[in-house]
Amino acid sequence: MNRKLRVALLFGGRSAEHEVSLLSAQYVFTALTEAGYRVTPIGVGRDGRWHRCDGQAGLPAAVPESGGEVALAPGGGGRLFALGGDAGATLEVDVVFPVLHGPFGEDGTVQGLLEVADVPYVGAGVLGSAAAMDKDVAKRLLHEAGLPIPRFIACRAADRPSFAEACAALGGTPLFVKPARLGSSVGVSKATDAAGFETATALAFRYDDKILIEEFVDAREIECAVLESASGLVASIPGEIVPATEQHGFYSYAAKYLDQSGARLDLPAQLPEETEARVRTLALQCFRVLGCEGMARVDFFLHKGTGRVLINEANTIPGFTAISMYPKLMAASGVPGPQLVEQLIGRAMARWQARRALSSSRN
Repeated sequence: MNRKLRVALLFGGRSAEHEVSLLSAQYVFTALTEAGYRVTPIGVGRDGRWHRCDGQAGLPAAVPESGGEVALAPGGGGRLFALGGDAGATLEVDVVFPVLHGPFGEDGTVQGLLEVADVPYVGAGVLGSAAAMDKDVAKRLLHEAGLPIPRFIACRAADRPSFAEACAALGGTPLFVKPARLGSSVGVSKATDAAGFETATALAFRYDDKILIEEFVDAREIECAVLESASGLVASIPGEIVPATEQHGFYSYAAKYLDQSGARLDLPAQLPEETEARVRTLALQCFRVLGCEGMARVDFFLHKGTGRVLINEANTIPGFTAISMYPKLMAASGVPGPQLVEQLIGRAMARWQARRALSSSRN
């Protein structure tokens, strides 16, 4: 890999996971720098504007609110135009590394923009990003492919079931309620009665106009990282999230990012050999069914009573924070940070070159 490549690191974004993206970007920035790449940080504000953030020491702790605005040129192959006071100036980048979690970053929207700009980028394409981000669509695709998932109901406000109806469909209480297209456990609640259900659905509808109501699974939470390299797909050794349930009840946003003792990470997960093999096989199958590319973290429930493995969800831009499982799982599997970002960029460049070689003519 040419170590002189200029990498545009996209971070921040318009979603409720803005702060998580800032934390993830710090890890990726360090890994890219250690791997020898020239990094141009581009912060995406909550209003969607892009701000060039290089020319300073390290990565800024927050996205600038003004100045340094840039925009990608359609078909420009990585050319960005400066806006505002520097209008007319240009910047060339070779590849884009999006570290944008949630809507307007992980859901295919930014990926579509990068496709139109004809610039290589890390991670899943438009379809894989959109399919994995929408938990309703993802679960339907996984179910259609014969892969095991928990029972769920997807609904909008107009067709939301009552608490009694949801309990009857999903086998009783408690129920978990979440936005259909958000991550980091934002807007997720556990409901054990009708009043709690009303509160949980109201919270989820604050973040999305479609929500999921899921059955409770008495399970261990297992995670597996998938990396697509030149030699093919690799599934990491699985890890286990052990939430501090007495404080948080489940692996909530607070347990993930606000409380340092909110959860314990067991790496590797203590699993029977056949269960570990099952998790890794399902992770690869999930990756393929959803059309993922580059990387993904696949989350599982391991039923405590039966030992059955269920796919919970796939994350196409997994967290890269200091406590995030994806980089930890890959490092434990022999792929440390600098090597990980190098493989991801290598895959991005190869995919871009392959797609450009496809014919766009009828002749």
